[in-house]
Amino acid sequence: MSEPKFPAGWDAKRVQEVIDHYENQTEDEQAQEIEDGLEQEDVTWVAIPKALVDKVRALIAREQGA
Repeated sequence: MSEPKFPAGWDAKRVQEVIDHYENQTEDEQAQEIEDGLEQEDVTWVAIPKALVDKVRALIAREQGA
């Protein structure tokens, strides 16, 4: 079995912390997190065709220097 590959700055512990965070949220906490995300002033939400998702993600990664 091969070792998992993580993005820069991530490791198995950080992944587990994220999983635990989302698995242990109440419905109210989930709703608040979604609302907070939608209210970010530096983010714009747009609908794109599913066929373009991979291309858009690649473009964002390239712009962020990933």
